[in-house]
Amino acid sequence: MTPTMPPDVPPGSRRLTPREARNRVLLYMAVVAIASWVLLPIFLIAVLSFTPREEFFGWPKPLIPSRFSIETMAFFVNSYGVLESTLNSIWVALLTIAITLVIAAPAGYALSRFVFRGREAFRLGILITRMFPTALLAVPLIVLYYRLGIYDTLVGVAFIHAAMALPFSVLITTSIFVGVSKELEEAAMTLGCSRLEAFVRITLPLALPGLAAAAMFTFVISWNEVFAAAVLTTQNRTLPAQVLANLRASQPYFKVAGGFFMTIPALIFIFLIRRYLIQMWGGAPAER
Repeated sequence: MTPTMPPDVPPGSRRLTPREARNRVLLYMAVVAIASWVLLPIFLIAVLSFTPREEFFGWPKPLIPSRFSIETMAFFVNSYGVLESTLNSIWVALLTIAITLVIAAPAGYALSRFVFRGREAFRLGILITRMFPTALLAVPLIVLYYRLGIYDTLVGVAFIHAAMALPFSVLITTSIFVGVSKELEEAAMTLGCSRLEAFVRITLPLALPGLAAAAMFTFVISWNEVFAAAVLTTQNRTLPAQVLANLRASQPYFKVAGGFFMTIPALIFIFLIRRYLIQMWGGAPAER
């Protein structure tokens, strides 16, 4: 006789062994601990940013303020140069993404599809470029930017941010293109497409989730970078450079509001491209 499952057990399911149940509980506990470690500081900064000033300096501070006030955030947003520097940061981040992906996508495709002498050395060399501290390059960069006429410009800041993000973006795109089947490109070329057309029409759409991950990584690097932006600009500062310039003479509530305000664009950007990341991680909803 064919064994049958008990009527109260759904088909395809089974009872977990004690070891499997313990491992699953430990996994959930680790996920909760990591999520709390990441989200708790953001939560505390958000609460303090909307705490009335009279409660901000009180002690002990309540976990939830008696009332929420936008006074602190309004003070920060209306401070000199904040809105202008925020727009500068957004433009720099978008330019950095464009420059990085235009270079990283073909570079990653070449590394994944072609075998040439020095390919592994080239991969290693890409990572070696991140070994040099930006502080050591400050004076040469300033001299170079003055000679090129791009000092204190958003394009100049985008160039240095793209140089910082390119090593990791190239490695990300390389791993993504490796996962795209070569047979699809070959089939497209047998039907009359050139290699470039096969790349644009077949490979590139399939690699969009990975490119979205590279774009997110690039955006975060550009948005949070402060040293190069502070050194290479005087008037057209990005938001981190502007906050850094005012940090020493600022009140604590200004610093807290600035920290929370700087996280908002990054969260919005990640929210907008989340569906591509879910597709890359295999989280697409199953068809019913």
